[in-house]
Amino acid sequence: SQVSFEEESQNPPAVGHWKPLMPSKGDKEEPESGCQDAGGVHEPQSTEQLNVSRLRSSSVEIREKGSEFLRDELHKAQKELKLKDKECERLSKVREQLEQELEELTASLFEEAHKMVREANTKQAAAEKQLREARGKIDMLQAEVTALKTLVITSTPSSPNRELHPQLQSPSKAGFRKGHGRNKSTSSAMVSAASQNVAPEPTSRECKEVDSILFAEFQAWKESPTLDKSCSFLDRIYREDVGPCLDFTKQELSELVRVAVEQNTLTIEPVASQTVPVGKVAAEECGGPKKCALSGLPRTCKHRIMLGDSGNYYYISPSCRARITAVCNFFTYIRYIQQGLVRQDVELMYWEVMRLRREMSLAKLGFYPSEM
Repeated sequence: SQVSFEEESQNPPAVGHWKPLMPSKGDKEEPESGCQDAGGVHEPQSTEQLNVSRLRSSSVEIREKGSEFLRDELHKAQKELKLKDKECERLSKVREQLEQELEELTASLFEEAHKMVREANTKQAAAEKQLREARGKIDMLQAEVTALKTLVITSTPSSPNRELHPQLQSPSKAGFRKGHGRNKSTSSAMVSAASQNVAPEPTSRECKEVDSILFAEFQAWKESPTLDKSCSFLDRIYREDVGPCLDFTKQELSELVRVAVEQNTLTIEPVASQTVPVGKVAAEECGGPKKCALSGLPRTCKHRIMLGDSGNYYYISPSCRARITAVCNFFTYIRYIQQGLVRQDVELMYWEVMRLRREMSLAKLGFYPSEM
């Protein structure tokens, strides 16, 4: 037995050999001669083989369960991949749909923009055409205004043009004869004075010479026309013409008349043709048909004035009316210049201003047309 033990210790044990579960046909089972020869060691070896078989079965079971788990995981991953593929396909369709809608929207926007541009061009062409037509009408109206201004300049309240106002001929003459029919010498004297003021066709040509100082002041004012009397041009005219011409005996009323003339709110009405409405019967009427409200002298008053919308009427004599209308004519003309309605040479405008200043000077001295 001792010898067999030594032999067994020298030979490797049979436990170290692994056998596959399903041996192939080519494999041969090893003889268990060693185990049979070992008499007393048979039972421990069988126990070890049983343990090995158990280990082998457990490892096989583990392998099967692992492979089954992996197959399940693979199926899950495949399902998820299919879902992801479907989601990607759906998102691709959504993207294609959005791209198509974006292209359609861009195309519609470009089409709308082109349409708006075409409409704008059409409207611009129509507006330019209307502008050209309006400019033509403006030029025509300016020519008409120029012609009318020429007529207005030649026909003022102080010296009306009988050809433009034929209704003034018979009534004015009749009123003049009626108002001064008692004193023939006085009427003849006034007619002669009026005829001198009207100045029929002169036999010799009038000589004129431009004053350099006055012309320089007018040119400076013409560069930037204003109604502010602080400028040298209007300051001189106020001192030399407007102030003296509107300086009447009644100082307070004279100041109100001057302000109304400057603000273009003064109204002159003929007394004979004026019918006072019922609502204005109680309005204050200073002076009277036989007394001038500005001079305070007994004069035949054929006109009356109203300052603004006050409703108060003031009777004025022909001389006072001539002085007021002369100043009104001057302010009307310089307002035309300020508004750009007068398109003449500077020298012609200057001489027209000098003519209006001469009318104010003559009116201040007491010369006025018989029609007043």
